[in-house]
Amino acid sequence: MTRVVIRLLDIIFSVVGLLIGLPILLILIVIGWFDTGSPIFRQQRVGRNQKPFTLVKFRTMTKDTAHVASHLASASSITPFGRFLRRTKLDELPQLWNVLKGEMSLVGPRPCLFNQLELIEEREAKGVFKVRPGITGLAQINDIDMSTPQLLATTDARMIEQLRVRFYFSLILQTLTGKGRGDRVNKSI
Repeated sequence: MTRVVIRLLDIIFSVVGLLIGLPILLILIVIGWFDTGSPIFRQQRVGRNQKPFTLVKFRTMTKDTAHVASHLASASSITPFGRFLRRTKLDELPQLWNVLKGEMSLVGPRPCLFNQLELIEEREAKGVFKVRPGITGLAQINDIDMSTPQLLATTDARMIEQLRVRFYFSLILQTLTGKGRGDRVNKSI
């Protein structure tokens, strides 16, 4: 029953968010066009039951950046506008479309790349792929990113086990009020 209520909330919030956020989305697309020439970033990610889906978000790195997990990417590849988008978490706004389509939830484990084999193995062992990936979750508000696969998978599994409507709202509220810094990037590259 909880999953049905959460899916219903996902649909309501994503529709409302996309409608209210439309002017912001359009402004960010125009600025992003001047920043990188390609404001929308699409990437294949691991979804529920390990099915692939195309994640959409605002581009925060130069177009020639390798498709690797953020912690493996160079900090120098992040554009000035991209830094702003990451800091404010506005780069995630287009993922409301993924939520509306049912590929993601507002709350769930962040979707990883198919080349993150250690994380996939850890998540599979802990049953994390039984749920939709999310825009935010327990790991994100606690600054746990994909550079620590075992800790991330354990945190994701704990979140899934505890996920009820009240916890769902708590994680969203903590994200909106700025808890968590988001994915780290490699400053030494």
